[in-house]
Amino acid sequence: MSNWLEHSVQIEIPVAMEQVWSYWADLERMPQWMLWIDSVKELEDDPSLSRWTLSATGLEFSWLARMLKKIPGQIIQWESVDGLPNRGAVRFYDRHDHSIVRLTVAYAIPGIVGEIMDNLFLGKLVEDMLHQSLVRFSKYAQAQAGQSNSLQS
Repeated sequence: MSNWLEHSVQIEIPVAMEQVWSYWADLERMPQWMLWIDSVKELEDDPSLSRWTLSATGLEFSWLARMLKKIPGQIIQWESVDGLPNRGAVRFYDRHDHSIVRLTVAYAIPGIVGEIMDNLFLGKLVEDMLHQSLVRFSKYAQAQAGQSNSLQS
């Protein structure tokens, strides 16, 4: 039996929505800013599926995720179809020259892990990791936007 934990974090990024969306929507770039994510590979035969690998504290997990919803500039929503049970969404809010990115992730914790680890401790660890990842994404987006802007000059 599993317990589901859910976390949401958000960040405001001083980069236009179109750019922020384009960086995040390219899932294979995600290991550049998401802590613990080692790889994301979109499947060639079914672009709605992607294979994810996560490494944390000496443990490695893999799963196949299905894209449930992808509306440009608004939302990317997924759920795992095998492997590590998880689901979530990234929502994007346009604030003219700024963007807000809100990441919500839910994952199943096997009963034995829940008994060993305090869910509050694990939840705090995951939430901190998600927040740090959004900070890294903000820096990534700002650097990419700066490169893009300098090429246009």
